[in-house]
Parts: sequence; C-alpha cells; structure tokens
Amino acid sequence: MKAVENINELWQKAVEFHGHACPGLAYGVRAGALALEKLMYGRAADEELIAIVETDSCSVDGIQVVTGCTLGKGNLIFKDLGKSAFTFALRNNGKSVRIVMDAGNAHRPDDELREKVMTGRASAEEKQLFKEMKENRIRHILEAPEGEVCTVQWVDVKLPEKAQIFKSIPCEACGELFMEPRGRIKDGKIVCLSCFSEYTRGW
Repeated sequence: MKAVENINELWQKAVEFHGHACPGLAYGVRAGALALEKLMYGRAADEELIAIVETDSCSVDGIQVVTGCTLGKGNLIFKDLGKSAFTFALRNNGKSVRIVMDAGNAHRPDDELREKVMTGRASAEEKQLFKEMKENRIRHILEAPEGEVCTVQWVDVKLPEKAQIFKSIPCEACGELFMEPRGRIKDGKIVCLSCFSEYTRGW
C-alpha cells in the first residue's frame, strides 16, 4: 500500500474524529500512513501493532485514526518528550520504524501570522492569508515527498508487555473501585491513589 493512495480518505476521517483540520493532525495522519506502508501492515485490530508517541499534540489523534493504536487497547504508549516523533512496532516480527516529522525545520512559514491571529491582532486580510497558508501546509504535509516532511529510520525497541486485565477492588477510604496493582496502604487500609498521600523527602 502506498501512503498517498488513501491519504485523502484517511484525512477526512481524522478531521471528523479530531474536530478540526490543522497541521498537527496532518503530521499524525502522514506518520501513521507511512508507518503502515513501511511495515507493510494494516490498521491494528488489537495489540499486534504498537505506537510510541513522544507528544500529546493533535498528531496523536491522526495516528489513532490511521493505525488503530489507542490508549484503551493498550497499544498506544505516551512518552512526554515534546517531539513530533513516533515509533511503530510489530509484535510478530519485531520490525520497528521511527518517524520524525519536519525534523530539523523549526521555522514554520505561518509562525508570524499565527501569533497575530491567536492574539486577535490580525486584520481580515491577514486572517484569510493565514487560513490559506495553513491549508497549503496541511496539503504539503499529506502529499509532499517523504524526505521533505519527515525522516524515517529503522530502529530496535523493547516492546512493552501486552496490556493486562486486573481485578478491581474497592478503596477502603472512598469506596470507589480501582485496579488492584494501583493500591496503596494508608493507616493499615488498602486505598486508591486519589486517597493516598505520597511520602517523599525530595529524592
């Protein structure tokens, strides 16, 4: 499957899911499509495909829509590194690919206008120009040659264990059910994390 073959259909599904169109969402759609192409795999039905995302930006919604990797299924892993970087891995053969969007390109052509639009200082003409620039950038991310929008590298990653289903037990303080391995002992009672006060001396 070529990444561009269904890109418009994938984009429309992602916009519907996310709620609006933006370059960040386009990052996720393109990265997800490229990953499936490189790994020669389809959308995940369960945990056979894993996505490790290094940001919590709009792009993650695009990845969820395209790859089927979700937090609920346990095959979407979030690392809070603040990078538009995504690693995709297959459990059956260990193949893993890391995709970094716009690697090395910190400046965006609409940066100056974005600040004016977001702070309410833009004129009607500037708002229209910003909209057109944003639409052009989205189209570029989705359709430009791979080397113009990202870097792709085959990597070795340690795959996380499959998600487990644990027994739910009641908190002896608030009474709410919680996952057993998240329990703590407080005053001799088994309590949830919300009712537990962490003790630390600063290290």
